[in-house]
Amino acid sequence: MYKTDENGKDHNLQFATENWWILDMDSFYSQQPSVLNIEALEESTVYQIKRENQIKLYTSYPRFNRIFRVLSENALIASQRRVLQNLGSSTEERYLDFIERYPLLFGRISNLHVASYLGITPEFLSVVRKRLASNKG
Repeated sequence: MYKTDENGKDHNLQFATENWWILDMDSFYSQQPSVLNIEALEESTVYQIKRENQIKLYTSYPRFNRIFRVLSENALIASQRRVLQNLGSSTEERYLDFIERYPLLFGRISNLHVASYLGITPEFLSVVRKRLASNKG
């Protein structure tokens, strides 16, 4: 999920791997047009639900209420961790956390996407990766 700024630059906010879900919660719950884009980088199955149908599911099948609540709580936790990390972690720490948090994505997405997620240029990502590699040896 990403936002394109007024200069045409993409800013990746979140990735979703197998069996994850992704949505613009603000748009979904406020019923306003989204300022975010969601793009499948690989072949994917996409499910969508309208807000009124979600409410019907909650009413008719209370178990769905719990499922959606847990998914929403997990998404909020991940978002808070990301904000805190961006406030107080070095680029190297954010990169290492990305690798740990998204091990299934590492090597499957472009460095352009990774750099955008980290808030750096692809060139600086190369510098960070070289620095980390030299520190291992």
